[in-house]
Amino acid sequence: GKWVFPILLVFILLLTYTAFFGVENYYGDTREIIFKGAKDIRWGIDIRGGVEAVFAPDKEDADITNDDMDAAKTIIETRLVNNNITDYEVFSDTSRHQIIVRFPWTADETEFDPQAAIKELEAEAVLTFRKGSTATGDVILQGTDVEKAYADIDPQTGENIVTLEFTSAGKSKFSTATASLVGSQIAICMDDQVVSAPTVQTAITNGSCYIDGMANAEEAKSLADTINAGSLPFALTADEAKTQIVSPSLGSNALNVMLIAGSIAFGVICLLMIVRYRLPGVIASFSLLGQIAAMIACISGFFANSNSFTLTVPGIAGIILSIGVGVDANVIAAERIKEEFTKGKTIDGAISAGYKNSIGAIIDGNVTIVIVSLVLMGAFGSSDNIIGAIFSPLMSLFGSTITGSIYSFGYTLLIGVIFNLILGVLVSRWMMKSISRYKIFRKPVLFGGAKNV
Repeated sequence: GKWVFPILLVFILLLTYTAFFGVENYYGDTREIIFKGAKDIRWGIDIRGGVEAVFAPDKEDADITNDDMDAAKTIIETRLVNNNITDYEVFSDTSRHQIIVRFPWTADETEFDPQAAIKELEAEAVLTFRKGSTATGDVILQGTDVEKAYADIDPQTGENIVTLEFTSAGKSKFSTATASLVGSQIAICMDDQVVSAPTVQTAITNGSCYIDGMANAEEAKSLADTINAGSLPFALTADEAKTQIVSPSLGSNALNVMLIAGSIAFGVICLLMIVRYRLPGVIASFSLLGQIAAMIACISGFFANSNSFTLTVPGIAGIILSIGVGVDANVIAAERIKEEFTKGKTIDGAISAGYKNSIGAIIDGNVTIVIVSLVLMGAFGSSDNIIGAIFSPLMSLFGSTITGSIYSFGYTLLIGVIFNLILGVLVSRWMMKSISRYKIFRKPVLFGGAKNV
């Protein structure tokens, strides 16, 4: 119907405004965020710079083992990932009991104070075992109730597992809890983030248990390190003398240059689409604008309580490539509509047949890119997520990986392709069919047909 086009157009324009500029209120000097904008995006170290900090245990006399240092490293990585900071580097120097971390500034950082930036990483880890599958259940155990956790192999099934051994106090608490939770889940939480939620099979009274369902040895080791991190006899503190600011590798003006170049490129593309395809080109321009706005919203977090994704230069490349794929989808559909006019179709018939004949080619091209994006996110992402856990055994053969940069490329490419399918296929089709209902536009020449049709 005629009402579809104006509604979708208003929606795209509103999304574009809120995604780029955000919606906020000020109460004096207090800023209340309703919707985040582009200025709330956390930029990678390569674009905006960041902080390099050296963390060490706060207790010099503690008997610190290499396993303790691995667990401490897991604390840092878990907190970075939980804050959606994917552009980071973490190195463990076990001989000196130090952990070196590089991570980008927050989006709202104005003072560029490295000491303030590292506070969220140096607090002592808080591990809890809670009833249910969420971090809001009643606490059953604390991290101090766990003697140790380690990756193991089930001798009967050969599967990777994580074995937990409890202290005397922990043994009593866990026995009482599991007796009443058979068939229910227990959430293992680090800093109020659920890292595992196994199901209790039977009451556990012998002071130890195991968690199965591990995809591989790397996942088992990661979970064991996370649990051990919550029972460390020390907190991590940063050495102020070794904390320093990391300058952006591209220079401070690189972001402005990229934004200006991107805006010019988008304007030229829209102009060429409109000149070449007329009304379908106009619709394509709106769908591309909506695609970009939706991507910006996903990157910034959009909602006030969501963390921004860390956007790096390769991530920007993913945005540009996905826009190119979106242009390609609209070009295919517009060309098919033009072909249908040469066959003598009416306006309605040409639009319906054009989108029907183009959908196969569009989906094929986008699905292959989705697969590539998932592989990149799995290979270069954190092992804390499902995709990363699948690829971690393979990538461990090549040593450390560039987590943030390539992961950012895969993420932006993936969400770009997803919104291309939504806006470039469905929304464009609905807008095209709707606008063709208006008498002023019912001219084949406006849709790519010949003037004498």
